[in-house]
Amino acid sequence: MANQQLTFRNIKQDQNIYDEKTRFEKIHTEVFEQSSEASKTVAHEISELIRKKNGQGQKCVLGLATGSSPTSVYDELVRLHKEEGLSFKNVVTFNLDEYYPIDPSALQSYVRFMNEYLFDHIDIDSSNVNIPDGTISEDSVDEYCEEYERKIEAAGGIDLQILGIGRTGHIGFNEPGSGISSPTRRVTLDHLTRVDAAADFFSQDNVPRKAITMGVGTILKSKRIILMAWGEGKSKIIQRTIEGPVSDLVPATYLQNHPDVTMVLDEAAASALTRIKTPWLVGPCEWTEQLTRKVIIWLCQKLDKPVLKLTDRDYNDNGMNDLVALHGASYEINIGVFNHLQHTITGWPGGKPNADDANRPERSSPAQKRVIIFSPHPDDDVISMGGTFQRLHDQGHEVHVAYQTSGNIAVFDDDAIRYADFLRDFDEIYGVSDKKGTTLYSHIVQAMKSKKSGEVDTPEVRKIKGLIRRGEAKAGCRHVGLTDDRAHFLNMPFYETGTVKKKPLGEDDIQITIDLLQKIKPHQIYAAGDLSDPHGTHRVCLDAIFRAIDQLKKEKWMADCYVWLYRGAWQEFDINDIDMAVPMSPEQLMQKRRGIFKHQSQKDSAVFPGSDTREFWQRAEDRNKGTAKLYDRLGLAEYEAIEAFKRYYF
Repeated sequence: MANQQLTFRNIKQDQNIYDEKTRFEKIHTEVFEQSSEASKTVAHEISELIRKKNGQGQKCVLGLATGSSPTSVYDELVRLHKEEGLSFKNVVTFNLDEYYPIDPSALQSYVRFMNEYLFDHIDIDSSNVNIPDGTISEDSVDEYCEEYERKIEAAGGIDLQILGIGRTGHIGFNEPGSGISSPTRRVTLDHLTRVDAAADFFSQDNVPRKAITMGVGTILKSKRIILMAWGEGKSKIIQRTIEGPVSDLVPATYLQNHPDVTMVLDEAAASALTRIKTPWLVGPCEWTEQLTRKVIIWLCQKLDKPVLKLTDRDYNDNGMNDLVALHGASYEINIGVFNHLQHTITGWPGGKPNADDANRPERSSPAQKRVIIFSPHPDDDVISMGGTFQRLHDQGHEVHVAYQTSGNIAVFDDDAIRYADFLRDFDEIYGVSDKKGTTLYSHIVQAMKSKKSGEVDTPEVRKIKGLIRRGEAKAGCRHVGLTDDRAHFLNMPFYETGTVKKKPLGEDDIQITIDLLQKIKPHQIYAAGDLSDPHGTHRVCLDAIFRAIDQLKKEKWMADCYVWLYRGAWQEFDINDIDMAVPMSPEQLMQKRRGIFKHQSQKDSAVFPGSDTREFWQRAEDRNKGTAKLYDRLGLAEYEAIEAFKRYYF
């Protein structure tokens, strides 16, 4: 929604105008195009509440959350304080939770998180800040939790509680099984929660097994609640929370019982809601070409029929008679959708020379194109589009790969030691570097011994880990047939923190991207649109490309440049969103697998596998085969596998 004001209250009071569209939704929900816009709206509601309370001579009591969801809210609150005079002198805060046990100075501590993102940058009285203590002794935890409850009550209760949501549906650390009246307490973390936190701690083994959290009952006592969620990775649990039954299996559904809750989502997080995923089920639709394709593919999958076998009765029985009335007959609709799907399939991703390209996704001219494949991490190129990569090279195009980040945090310590050991042995055998290899090996081993659980690597260790990823990327390019000069290692500064938490995208990052684009002047750009990457790197890297394109779009060469988005490592495009489908034979799929295997540090077990326990090559193959199977079931040609792309128009 494009025009939300400072609060959601006006819209909420006139909720009847949304009843038909939102009739499956049991919690008031606002959807924004971008999370940045949503975050500013939340921040401004908080600021208005602070100012209102201050004007009344009262304390403003806020319940605060950590994680990726509220960070932009805190950034905006800091800006409002520094630039618009928002004071926090009358604010009392209570944080939802904290790992247990954990030192407040640890990188992963929520005390440190809140200080770095908010408290160190505003004028709040430190005595008004309350965060669960991760160092409290075992025998004092219960008493401490009871006292936390009493502090909230003594402050007059929470005026506004900010929440995120976990993949298990937890709010705070209230995991499945938590009761609706549960108080502040120590809890055991769900396995999935610990898997999701593994990236922050550099390994699941380092994630604490317990935490202290406000209870569901504590949260529900808040006068107002805002839950924020961003990204497609949250879409399924958001749909269950908003549209599903109240259940202790999804603790966030308890929010359905609160009188003043707003769910604030970006479009990706809202994508599984009925009004967005299947809008024809909630009322009349404006049947655009895109929506028509979407509903036909949905109907085919529901009835397990190919496109050309759908009948008028199939449409009518599923509430789509207005679509038939609009076009006159189901056959005409079927043919249109079938032809569109057929025209997305091409074995010539760079365009087929001297061919009629009227119904092809790519131009036939120029016959040999300059191509840049942007790869957020040093293996995304081969994982997500390895078959297309190979075909572009084999068909004579000038292919370049731009590795946007070093990927150095995703290398196991053992691998760093192994490579340093190789250099030490090489020194001892050939004596070519004045024992520098021995010195480096000693430093690496000592750094590993002295590093505490979840600590950042030394710069030297990060450098050798980055070189491991670089060598693997070069090997992947050579496997395709590229020479080393076609591999560009951008090492974008935003990434180089040594932790999963990155710096904001900066002008240096964008300029690096601009410089490469200006140097090559590509006819094709391939970029990762796989935004379910749990660490957020893909999203930042894509934003850098978009912002670079925005600055360059008036350049003459940009008029002849197509931008293609790929997925594969974390998710796949819905078939109705695919603009180019590149098929692979069994041999080509095996060739792609061998290219992925060149990334040995990510083989067998990656440092940050996310929620999917399969290896990356298995994920990619299953998704590529699944896409091919969908095309087959819709009545198109049967292929072994398909890599899918969506065109970005700038």
